Amino acid sequence: MTVLPPQPLSPLDGRYRKAVEGLGDFLSEAGLNKARVHVEVEWLAYLTSHSLLGATPLSDADLKALRAWSAGFGQTEIDELAETEARTQHDVKAIEYLVRGQLKRQGLGHLAELTHVCCTSEDINNLSYALTVQRAISEVWLPKLLSVIAELERQAEQYREMPMMSRTHGQPATPTTLGKELAVFVYRLNRQVAQIERIEYLGKFSGATGTFAAHLAADPDADWAAISREFVEGLGLDWNPLTTQIESHDWQAELYGRVAHTNRILHNLATDIWSYISIGYFRQIPVEGATGSSTMPHKVNPIRFENAEANFELSNAILDSLAATLVTSRWQRDLTDSSAQRNIGVGLGHSVLALDNVLRGLGQIDAAPEVLAADLDSNWEVLGEAIQTVIRAEVTAGRSTIEDPYAALKDLTRGRRIGQADLVEFVQGLEIGDEAKQRLLALTPATYVGSAAQLIDYLDD
Repeated sequence: MTVLPPQPLSPLDGRYRKAVEGLGDFLSEAGLNKARVHVEVEWLAYLTSHSLLGATPLSDADLKALRAWSAGFGQTEIDELAETEARTQHDVKAIEYLVRGQLKRQGLGHLAELTHVCCTSEDINNLSYALTVQRAISEVWLPKLLSVIAELERQAEQYREMPMMSRTHGQPATPTTLGKELAVFVYRLNRQVAQIERIEYLGKFSGATGTFAAHLAADPDADWAAISREFVEGLGLDWNPLTTQIESHDWQAELYGRVAHTNRILHNLATDIWSYISIGYFRQIPVEGATGSSTMPHKVNPIRFENAEANFELSNAILDSLAATLVTSRWQRDLTDSSAQRNIGVGLGHSVLALDNVLRGLGQIDAAPEVLAADLDSNWEVLGEAIQTVIRAEVTAGRSTIEDPYAALKDLTRGRRIGQADLVEFVQGLEIGDEAKQRLLALTPATYVGSAAQLIDYLDD
């Protein structure tokens, strides 16, 4: 049997790589290691610039060269780390040796013992994960989400006044506009964006069990809590003063919960759009050269929304698991989180892939106003709500003595298809004021949309 050469196991690294490749800069093993090197180098820079633990400041040229090396982390460093880790069997220790080696190459070997000083591996890891997740969200996931929201908002405005039959419980209900229904999703998603943008990316930097014990042993006069805070905040993170060996990961659980909630809103959007396509409210725009069905040439399948559904579900399976797992650590530390966090990129990757499909799907549909109009014209019974409500107001105002208007309209409309002529005849026979009667006679399913079009303006608040 022929053995295949090594192949990517995850479709995110194979079939769908192009859609998610931006995440690899941050949430891959290499992305994590680049962040680890960055944290180690910045800690060295902090120690030397503040003359801590016997260090003296680096020259501007030496510091610039060290930071340039860190920023240029690439294949050479990846290969060296792999070789070192094979020997150390410890990923962060391999990072320490990599930095030590660079110091010696730059003629800064006298600073080698400051590498990783006063640090536990988790001091480096928690900051590195916070930095990589922060950047993955802000530079990849959130821009993709905002693109989806922008397209939805554009279509909400485009279809602001296009009347559409509502469906509650799958049955014809009070009409709305297509634009207003899309605007509902824009509003929901914007709320999630606002909450995600407020998430704190917490970091700890306080030693083996979060007590600064080694720090104080080395220099009992330094204000290590203040130093830790300044260093963590200098990286662009929020400082967590009270931790065990690990940062407690609550911010991660909060973030992944919010991303998962956003996924669920978009999953709802995908199923709604799919359903609208199925009843003809939206036409799909054929893609040149694409095959809709392998055997039925007339079909254009709504695959973008189906793909999105599947990937939102996969994303949430991982993100929900991470949110549940990461908030628990036995006593002062266990390694459950270490294995779990290596899948952050997978969870966000499936979400990015789903977002990409939603965005592409939205760009391949167009409303079918004639179908929407025909559906409205076939359901005049939905005006029963308006008629019975007007009668109630007329009774209250003393202009009618009709008893139980709801029952009267139920007898007329429930379980029956009635047309315009039936409703006109019914309204003309009502004992109500003339102004109210004329208002009802002027109504059609297409005009009975309330303030749906104007409600879209609330997106600007």
